[in-house]
Amino acid sequence: MNSWFTVKVKYTKQLENGTFKRVSEPYLLAAMTFTDAEARIYEELGSSIRGEFQVTGIARTDLHDIFQYDDAEQWFKCKVTYDRIDEDGEKAKTISQNFLVSAAHVKEAYERIEESLATLMIDFNVVSITASPIVEIFPYREEDVQSPAQKAPKFEEETTHTPIRQVFSASGSDSDDDLTDEDVFYDEDDSEITDETAEA
Repeated sequence: MNSWFTVKVKYTKQLENGTFKRVSEPYLLAAMTFTDAEARIYEELGSSIRGEFQVTGIARTDLHDIFQYDDAEQWFKCKVTYDRIDEDGEKAKTISQNFLVSAAHVKEAYERIEESLATLMIDFNVVSITASPIVEIFPYREEDVQSPAQKAPKFEEETTHTPIRQVFSASGSDSDDDLTDEDVFYDEDDSEITDETAEA
C-alpha cells in the first residue's frame, strides 16, 4: 500500500545571484515504505541536483488527496472535517482529513479546496489552511507496482481552460482513517525517520 512521505534533503543550492548556499528542502512523494521513499528521492533528484545531497529526515505524512493547479507553485495544507454516521445510525463520528492544494494565497487555497470537494455528498468544514514548505511532489507511479511486462495505458491530455487541476492520491491509502494534526518535524543535526500515523 502506497503512502505519502515527506523527505527532507540537504544540499548546496545555487541562488539566482550566482552564490551558493547550503539548504534543507522538503519533498513529498508516494512510496510503499521508508526504504522505498529514500531510494526514490535519490532517483528523482539525482539528475536535477548538482553535486552531493543528503537525506536528513523521512516522515510518513497523512494526506487524503493533492490538488495541483498549473498556475501556482505554492502549496497549502488544508484540514477538512465532516461527520460520519455510525452503522447503527445513532452516533456521528467526526472525521478529519488533510489535503494539499496549490494556490497563490490563502484565499485562493480556500476557494480551490471548496471547488475540489464540491462533488462530495456530505457537508464539510475547512477548519485550517497553512502554507506548506513542500518544494516538489512526486506522485504515485503505476510502474512501481506493476510487472515490467505490464505497461500503464497512456491517455492524451485533455485541453481545458486554465488553470488545469491534477489530483494525486497515494494508491491504496485508506480514506477513512482519522488523521493527526501533527506536522512533519525534523532534527537539523541528526537524520531521522518518523511515522506520523503511529499512535502516541
